[in-house]
Amino acid sequence: MATRLPSVDVEAGLLAHLNTNAEITDSRSFTSSLGVPHKELEDVIKSLSAFRIVESSDITKETWVLTDEAKGYAASGSPEVQLVAAIPPEGASKGALKEKLGDVFDIGMKAAAKNKWIGFEKGNKDLVLRKVEDTKDELQEQLKRLENGEVIADKVIDDLKRRKLITKEKSIWYSLKKGPEFVVKRKILATDVTREHLKSGEWKDLEFKDYNYGAHGQPISMGYVQPLLEVRDAIQSIFLEMGFYEMPTNMFVESSFWNFDALFQPQQHPARDSHDTFFLKAPAKTTQLPDDYLEKVKQVHESGGYGSKGYGYDWKRDEAEKNLLRTHTTAVSTRMLYKLAQEKPFAPKRYYSIDRVFRNEAVDRTHLAEFHQIEGLICDYGLTLGDLIGVLEDFFSRLGMSKLRFKPAYNPYTEPSMEIFSYHDGLKKWVEIGNSGMFRPEMLLPMGLPEGVNVIAWGLSLERPTMILYGIDNIRDLFGPKVDFNLIKNSPMCRLGM
Repeated sequence: MATRLPSVDVEAGLLAHLNTNAEITDSRSFTSSLGVPHKELEDVIKSLSAFRIVESSDITKETWVLTDEAKGYAASGSPEVQLVAAIPPEGASKGALKEKLGDVFDIGMKAAAKNKWIGFEKGNKDLVLRKVEDTKDELQEQLKRLENGEVIADKVIDDLKRRKLITKEKSIWYSLKKGPEFVVKRKILATDVTREHLKSGEWKDLEFKDYNYGAHGQPISMGYVQPLLEVRDAIQSIFLEMGFYEMPTNMFVESSFWNFDALFQPQQHPARDSHDTFFLKAPAKTTQLPDDYLEKVKQVHESGGYGSKGYGYDWKRDEAEKNLLRTHTTAVSTRMLYKLAQEKPFAPKRYYSIDRVFRNEAVDRTHLAEFHQIEGLICDYGLTLGDLIGVLEDFFSRLGMSKLRFKPAYNPYTEPSMEIFSYHDGLKKWVEIGNSGMFRPEMLLPMGLPEGVNVIAWGLSLERPTMILYGIDNIRDLFGPKVDFNLIKNSPMCRLGM
């Protein structure tokens, strides 16, 4: 066995060999003669190639190698042969064989039964009997031949692949020859002048390594903005540019009254079912509701008013008092509009909010049970559907989303209502990004807002526009436990509206 050389001697041995022989045809054979791992020689080759001292050519070959399981069979025999060897002339129970052979028992039983090497005592399937005296371990022979680099028939290879005993491995080695800057011994270039150089006078004869002005510096450690937060900040800036004021959204827990009833949404509406909404067990109810306003809401639900027939059902306060995780930030808009209605004289307002909402939905590539909702509303005299469409086109164009479509829709608290769609280049289809409409008189007038005041409003998730702007096709890659931090680190800064 060759004595292993340190890396300096590996380089010296390589250069000396090239100086004498001019070429090395196979770096693997050369490493064997030096007694070093091929990886160590590979590092030396790369260093010498960088200085053009040697020229190297890659030699690539794919070979079949044994798995760890197969290496065990090559050393100890195949599972079927081990099994037969463990069975005494009188036979043995399955339990005894399993205890003796361990993991190879089940594999050996199947293979030995297939080869008809074993049988069972009549009436006793637990007793395993040998049906052959001698067995030829073909599997062990095949594995050893492959391990020694011999050529194996394709049929044998297919069988070993099926049993997952071999795997293909890509091997790379090199052929070497002298480079244009070849030297027998490489001069080590200095990178610094040391105290020892100055004391000894060596500095006079030193050759210094050239500075690489094109090299990149060490990456700076820094924080990265999550795409969702980046788009949120940009949308907030858009709202402020358009003259909107932010609404307080600090109440994740809301009452059914503000979340549903005040929005003229009937108590038997499917959205109020536990399959769609997260209701709280503790505290299960609220008692802090404005009684006068609550009575007006009850009346408009039961018998109508303000030009409406209502829903004609027995409205229950107990249902309105139930606490839940808010299903939309429109609950915040309802509170703000009620507060605005109490201020005299009336003054037009523009409000917005961006915060988290919760819905009991099945999670898939475009839906989450917990997500962010963006909401905007304008309250003023004489507003129309045309005003709403114009504001939406202005708003989304600032987001960089000019491909919009509007589709008539139904909402209990808006009439007319529209769904908003934008084209997603990644999904190659139109994706619903929001809902919009004009709040109904049955919602606004019980609050105390003056006749003739209309409210146009729209809501959308924060996640879907972010997906469109960043080309992300799975919402779980953007928000939740499956987010890849490399996505956050490597995503380019999103330029909205450009």
